[in-house]
Amino acid sequence: MTYRCLLQMVLLLCFSTTALSRNYSLLRFQQRKSVAVCQKLLRQLPSTPQHCLEVRMDFQVPEEMRQAQQFQKEDAVLVIYEMLQQIFSILTRDFSSTGWSETIIEDLLVELQGQMDHLEPIQKEIMQKKNFTMADMTVLHLKKYYFNLGQYLKSMEYNSCAWTVVRVQILMNFSFLKSLTGYLRD
Repeated sequence: MTYRCLLQMVLLLCFSTTALSRNYSLLRFQQRKSVAVCQKLLRQLPSTPQHCLEVRMDFQVPEEMRQAQQFQKEDAVLVIYEMLQQIFSILTRDFSSTGWSETIIEDLLVELQGQMDHLEPIQKEIMQKKNFTMADMTVLHLKKYYFNLGQYLKSMEYNSCAWTVVRVQILMNFSFLKSLTGYLRD
């Protein structure tokens, strides 16, 4: 057995539901690293002129994203997972008018999917045990916020200015995601 195969087996064991649910520090490390990669990829996308920001609107950013909240680690997992799903969904829409690199978007989507794959086992475990918590209200607010982003893109016919505005919003989201990962402690 090669060293690489052995390493892959160890990593696979580390990501089993039981191991993952007991190791929030590893999850925090993975999420922080991945958030940094996503931010870097988003910044590599060319932005359109500043005048595009004039067509922005109030997307009703959830209060939880504007002011620091105290999250339990389980709530943080649920909120992070929801945000990643929603960002992934938005980035799979028609961005052809932007001149953005398909390779960068694909890399971003792969990174987002990897984050969701790391979170999914623990997210499912939490959902099985869960009572109503602050995360439930936050997730509802997030769904409305991302719905507004999607409606905005659609109403603007996915033009490059609309995507510039949404890109700024998504970058802001990753700043919030980075702060949320701080709650992922053993």
